[in-house]
Amino acid sequence: MSGSTLILIALAGIFLLLFLVIRTKLHAFVALLLVSLLVGIAAGMPLSGVIESIESGMGGTLGFVAVVVGLGAMFGKMLEVSGGAERLAQTLINKFGEDKAQWALGITGFIVAIPVFFDVGFIILVPIIYGLAKKTGKSLLYYGIPLLAGLAVTHSYIPPTPGPIAVADLVNADLGWVILFGFIAGIPAMIIAGPVFGKYIAKKIHVDIPDYQQFEGKTYEQELPSFGMIASLIFIPLVLILANTLSGVMLEEGNTIRNIFTFLGHPFVALTIATLLTFYFLGVKRGYSKDDVQEIATKALEPAGIIILVTGAGGVFKQVLIDSGVGDVLGDMMVNSALPPVLLAFLIAAVVRVAQGSATVAMVTAAGLVSPLIDTMGLAGPTLGLIVISIAAGATIASHVNDSGFWLVNRYFGLDVKDTLKSWTIMESLIALVGFAVVFILSLFIG
Repeated sequence: MSGSTLILIALAGIFLLLFLVIRTKLHAFVALLLVSLLVGIAAGMPLSGVIESIESGMGGTLGFVAVVVGLGAMFGKMLEVSGGAERLAQTLINKFGEDKAQWALGITGFIVAIPVFFDVGFIILVPIIYGLAKKTGKSLLYYGIPLLAGLAVTHSYIPPTPGPIAVADLVNADLGWVILFGFIAGIPAMIIAGPVFGKYIAKKIHVDIPDYQQFEGKTYEQELPSFGMIASLIFIPLVLILANTLSGVMLEEGNTIRNIFTFLGHPFVALTIATLLTFYFLGVKRGYSKDDVQEIATKALEPAGIIILVTGAGGVFKQVLIDSGVGDVLGDMMVNSALPPVLLAFLIAAVVRVAQGSATVAMVTAAGLVSPLIDTMGLAGPTLGLIVISIAAGATIASHVNDSGFWLVNRYFGLDVKDTLKSWTIMESLIALVGFAVVFILSLFIG
């Protein structure tokens, strides 16, 4: 089959995927599997080969993603239940002072969203936004945008959140590089899209606490955990994973210290350590029974299951593209393009994101399409980390009415659609553009 025919099949598959998700509202998991089947058959693969590709794509992806996302979800749930997110916010606001609460909330969101899902982190912390706005008389957006920016940046850029985990696995990137570049790109993105833009947009749009929101301060049966404990638990797995990556660069193979860090810094081990410590310090030591901890952990896996399956279906799509030969043709076509790989990755993710709304679907689709380019060009090491963040940035841009996050903010802040577009949508786009700009500049020096 000619290369041009395979390209047409790939494009038809992408358009079909978007149609199924947008117009028929078919779940992304089923849509990705169906499109993978049709692309494989249309590309001339034997039927048994299509089935084998689905099995290997799903199994190969979930072998890594399911473990990391599952552990991360349980870790985050314990943080949520214990009041750890509130402790971080309260301590930072006290340290910064009320006049600089914007910065405290941006940093709080940045830290909290590392182990906690975006929407959960926002719902937990929005009462603090209400309290500050009621006390000072300022627009909810003055405090809300910095918090949202902090949450959105790490939700998109820094593992163990599901998006970057999925993309890193699909393009075979080292999580240490992803974490490092996620911080480097995420900090300026949070500052510009958060406190800076929040201060500006609050002058343009004044928002009070919606009448339909029953605002009451949250209470806990016992004292909140300490700031130091929460911060330590969150950063333990990140430090271990980074130590693994850096030891691989700085120490010779076979070195004992490098071997120790390679083991402790593997995402499986690092997150298992962090999760067990969380079960003990935020669970058992604070009066929860073993059954309580088990129930909390079980509930944490319910929302994680959907993300894991969609990611696995993304792995199927990638594998079918490779096994059918479409991947080779796509890779050759991208190599001959004048656009740098990080820019291609960003643009593909951005187009899918704007078309169908889901950041997760945009990430896994873009990663599946870009992976053949990686094999063709022989990209490796830090460059793959940059590509992961580039895809994550593209999948963050221009959240609008087809994105659930848009309506979450709209509802909790009592905004109309126009003002949500002027605040939330622009904030998300600033995160994407600033993050990508940093990645693009880094890519000029890292090859």
